[in-house]
Amino acid sequence: MEKLNGKLFRAMLENGSNNLANNRFDVDALNVFPVPDGDTGTNMHLTFTSGVKETHGVLVDNVANIAKVLSKGLLMGARGNSGVILSQIFRGFSIGVEDKEEVDALTLAQAFFKGSQIAYKAVMKPVEGTILTVIREAAEAALAYVKKNPDCAIDTYMEVLLKEAHKSLDHTPELLPILKEVGVVDSGGYGLITILEGFMEAIKGSKIELLTQTQTTENVQAKIENEEFGYCTEFIVRLSDNGKLLFEEEKLRRNLARIGDSLVVVQDEDLVKVHVHTMMPGDALNMAQRYGEFVKLKIENMQEQHEHLIEMAAPHKKYAIISVAAGQGLIDLFKDLRVDTIINGGQTMNPSTEDFAEAIKNLNADHIMILPNNSNIILAAQQVKDLFLDKDIIVIPTTTIPQGLSACMMFNPEVEIEENVNEMQQAMQKVVTGQITYAIKDTNFDGIKIIKDDFIGIKDKDIVVTNSDKISATKELIDKIMFEDAEIVTIIAGENATSDEVNLVQEYITSNYDVEADVYVGQQPVYSFIFGVE
Repeated sequence: MEKLNGKLFRAMLENGSNNLANNRFDVDALNVFPVPDGDTGTNMHLTFTSGVKETHGVLVDNVANIAKVLSKGLLMGARGNSGVILSQIFRGFSIGVEDKEEVDALTLAQAFFKGSQIAYKAVMKPVEGTILTVIREAAEAALAYVKKNPDCAIDTYMEVLLKEAHKSLDHTPELLPILKEVGVVDSGGYGLITILEGFMEAIKGSKIELLTQTQTTENVQAKIENEEFGYCTEFIVRLSDNGKLLFEEEKLRRNLARIGDSLVVVQDEDLVKVHVHTMMPGDALNMAQRYGEFVKLKIENMQEQHEHLIEMAAPHKKYAIISVAAGQGLIDLFKDLRVDTIINGGQTMNPSTEDFAEAIKNLNADHIMILPNNSNIILAAQQVKDLFLDKDIIVIPTTTIPQGLSACMMFNPEVEIEENVNEMQQAMQKVVTGQITYAIKDTNFDGIKIIKDDFIGIKDKDIVVTNSDKISATKELIDKIMFEDAEIVTIIAGENATSDEVNLVQEYITSNYDVEADVYVGQQPVYSFIFGVE
C-alpha cells in the first residue's frame, strides 16, 4: 500500500479507539500508585473517543481535514496527563499531514515524528520511561527506516513503528526505577500501543469491534449545539429540474444530522426549507446547493450571541477563580474563599480541557486563575490557555486540596495580579499534605509492602504508611507529616469518615502536638482524611 487515504484513516481511528476502549482496564492496572486514581487507561480512552467522535462530522475523506478535527477534539476532551500528551501527539501529527489529501509512508513517518516533538514541548519537565519515550523512540526509528527504504509501503512503516513502540515500552522499567520496582511497564505507553495496534489491524483490513459499552465524553459538537451555540443556519432552496430528480428528503436529513441538530427539513413541491444548528454552516449549504438555488439564506452565530449575553449578565470584575474539587463540603469551602466556579472532579474524575473552557466562557474578568488541586489535572488546565488568547488565564499549579485552600486564603482582590500569583504560589509551597485512602491492589512501593484493601497514608506524593486499621494508619501518617514549626493542621473529613473517627483524629493531634487543629467536613470521595499542615 503506497498511500494512506482519508477513508482508511477513518477506519484506523475507529479501530484505535475501540482497541483502547477494550483494553483500558488493562492499561489502568499498570498504574504505579495502588490507589483509586484518575486512571491512565480511562483518561486516554475518554480523550481519544472525544477526538474520534469529532471526525464523524468531516464529510470529505481527506487525511488533513480529518487529522485537524481529530486534534481539536482531542484537545477539548483531554483528561489527565496521559490524555493531554496523547492530544499533543496527534496535534503534531495534524501539522505533519497539513494540506495532504493522502499521505505516503515518508509523510506518515514525519507526522508521527512531529507528534513526538510537540508532545515533549507540552510538558515542562519531560520524564523518560513514559509515553513520551515510547512515541519518541518509535517515531525516530521508524522514520530512519523509511529514509533508508524510500519505497517503503504504509503497512511496512506501521509494522516497524509498532515493533519499535513495543521495544521502547519493554525498556521503560530500565528508565524509570519505580516501574521496575513495581514490576510493570509504563501505562501511558501501553495505551498508545493499543491505539497503534488498532491502526495496524485497519491497514490489514480487519475491523475491531467495541466489546462493551463504555462511558464516553460528550461530543463537543453536540454539547455546543444543545446549549444553543454554533451557527443557527436557515435556508430555502428552489429545486432545479435536475435537483428534483436527485433530491431525497431523508438522505438530506441524514447528512445534515451528521453535522448538527435542532434539525427541520420540510419539502413543499419545488421548495425545501431547512433549519439546523451546526458548527459547519458551509457544509450544510454545500449539501443543499447541489439540488438548486437559494431563495432565502440566514446564518447567525449563536456562540457570539451567548457570549454577549454572558457579558451582559455577568458583572465585570478584576479577578475570577476556578477551582477543582469533589464533595459538597469542599465545594462550599472553596466558595466561602471567593472561588467563582467549582469544577466537580479530582482523583477519580479528572476534568477535561473542555470542562475548563466551559467554565471560562461564563466568567467576565480581567484575570482568571485556575486551581487544579491535583497533579494529574494541571496539564489539562494549562491547555485551555491556547483556546482563549484574548483572556489572561493563569494556572496556579496546586497539586492537592490543602494547597488550593492555602492559595485561596492568600488571594487579595485589591492587589495586582503579579503580587497575587506570587503570594498564592508561596503559600501553596509551604503546605505539607497528608491523605488517607485504601489500596486497590497488592504491590511493593518504595520498599513498602502494600496489601489490597489496606489503608495507606500519602505524604505529598509519596506513600509512607500502610496499615489494615484506618485510625492506626491515620495516626502514623500524622506523625510523618508534622514538622517542628507547624502551627495549624487542617483536617478535611471524607464521606466515609465517621464523626467518632474525626473526633479520635482531632484528639490525637491536639494531645500530641502544640498546634491548632481545624476540622472541616469535606465529604470528598476516595480519601477518608485529607490533612494540610502549615
